[in-house]
Amino acid sequence: VRLQTQPKPQPGQPPLYSGTFDCFRKTLVGEGVRGLYRGMAAPIIGVTPMFAVCFFGFGLGKRLQQRKPDDILTYPQLFAAGMLSGVFTTVIMAPGERIKCLLQIQAATGETKYSGSLDCAKQLYREAGIRGVYKGTVLTLMRDVPASGMYFMTYEWLKNKLTPAGKSVSDLSAPRILFAGGLAGIFNWAVAIPPDVLKSRFQTAPSGKYPNGFRDVLRELIREEGVASLYKGFTAVMIRAFPANAACFLGFEVAMKFLNWIAPGL
Repeated sequence: VRLQTQPKPQPGQPPLYSGTFDCFRKTLVGEGVRGLYRGMAAPIIGVTPMFAVCFFGFGLGKRLQQRKPDDILTYPQLFAAGMLSGVFTTVIMAPGERIKCLLQIQAATGETKYSGSLDCAKQLYREAGIRGVYKGTVLTLMRDVPASGMYFMTYEWLKNKLTPAGKSVSDLSAPRILFAGGLAGIFNWAVAIPPDVLKSRFQTAPSGKYPNGFRDVLRELIREEGVASLYKGFTAVMIRAFPANAACFLGFEVAMKFLNWIAPGL
């Protein structure tokens, strides 16, 4: 977020952060380890219901396209099911993303307006009602709907590719699941980064700066910083994407096997 929203430097001046590792170093020196986790309370509170709704939405999307429970879906159908999961998660993701971005930017600028996630949510609601809390919802949808489609389609494709001949997908080993989940995360974020940059800029901008929404943000970024600005934070995102999503899918597969073991007919 800090890389994505850093202001354009004045002529002759270097940017605030020269890259991912410079941002990491300056944050660590200036704020300590806690600075690396600034604004994480809201996402942590929402992460369990968010992933529950995400996988539920994907399952629902698959069932809506199946005539029989054992029908095998095509990859475009899996993509469509994944997109439905992105619609479901936006309701939970949008306010958490807004709060996280504001707190992270506040730490970078040194201005202390919010004392924490709850205080940020209260002030946003007091200033603009529920619309203030959900600012950036359209951009969150633009990020999560296609990215989630890519996420789940890629994961299912990789599982099929990694399954040995004569074996079932359900018999995949943990290392193969980790590999498939990690690569799915990378494909997910390859699609999600440009709208994520627009979302971060829009959610942290002063009220009224972008009256036409993401179109104004996009025009300003392209005009002032070029197309490459849509991929700010690419390195940081990719460093996180593989291990985080590998763990996510492994957790899901293990949880499903456990639930099917204790309640096979549920």
